[in-house]
Amino acid sequence: MRQFDRSLPMALLKAREAVMRKFTPHLREHGLSAQQWRVLRALVESGALDATEIAKRCALLMPSLSRILQNLERRDLIVRVAEQADLRRSLVSLTPAGIALFEKIAPQSEERYRHITEKFGYGKLELLYELLDELVEKLEDDAAA
Repeated sequence: MRQFDRSLPMALLKAREAVMRKFTPHLREHGLSAQQWRVLRALVESGALDATEIAKRCALLMPSLSRILQNLERRDLIVRVAEQADLRRSLVSLTPAGIALFEKIAPQSEERYRHITEKFGYGKLELLYELLDELVEKLEDDAAA
């Protein structure tokens, strides 16, 4: 069996924690969790989405997403509107307050990305993205087979 600290899950967790240490403090300053920020970012990039699509894009389980959406809705950062084609489904979109919060946080987030890119190197970071995407694709292919 592999050494504990050389297992892929541990390496991925350590990398995630190192990266999130750069982002979490400034998200907390604005009362957001990393998961809430992912939802806001997905909505900024894609516009209105249904919960299933948000869960998929943000790598969130539906029970967690339900709590996140309730919190963001209470804070008037998102709004849910029944979809005209299927009134059982609702589309989630950002409110003006949600857009304003995103616009306030995004430059700080970009600064952290610049720092990480500086430390790790643009080429290596792009290669890492490609390798992680390929790993996900290969493992999802296994699950489909």
